[in-house]
Amino acid sequence: AKVVNFGVLYGMGPVRLARELNLSRALAAAFIEEYRRTLAGVAAYLDQVLDLARSRGYAETILKRRRPLPALHSDEGARRSEAERAAVNTPIQGSAADLIKVAMVRIDALMRERSGFGSRMILQVHDELLFETDEDERESLTALVREVMEHALPLRVPLRVNVGRGRSWAEAHA
Repeated sequence: AKVVNFGVLYGMGPVRLARELNLSRALAAAFIEEYRRTLAGVAAYLDQVLDLARSRGYAETILKRRRPLPALHSDEGARRSEAERAAVNTPIQGSAADLIKVAMVRIDALMRERSGFGSRMILQVHDELLFETDEDERESLTALVREVMEHALPLRVPLRVNVGRGRSWAEAHA
């Protein structure tokens, strides 16, 4: 399900989906068609994003960062397809990057404001942040991170943040 959801969302075609799932091309095409039919609102959004990128020549993130996509009008099918995937992907993944960067700056500033606060942000991976903290700061750090990340940008839908804890990255994800 994950391959279908993210693959179709980010513009994966039937050839690649068939290869990823070890299916026939016809069955992969049927999966994509059913996805677009069942989730018509998502499909309409993706079409709208692509149309807008074609008319502007670029895709844009929630914070208005632009990604020029001149290949959207290419006569070469492979180049055009790659640009179409980027046009759909940029507002989603680029906006997620915008959000995490805003959250990181705010979290860092709030941690610095707290006298004696010893926790440290040490790593960002995609939509995750990793902190080192002492046991006595764990709850306050969790509350701070959750609040900042859930409200980093004004969104029309609520953003929920999961927090994992552990002595290692693997343990925090268990």
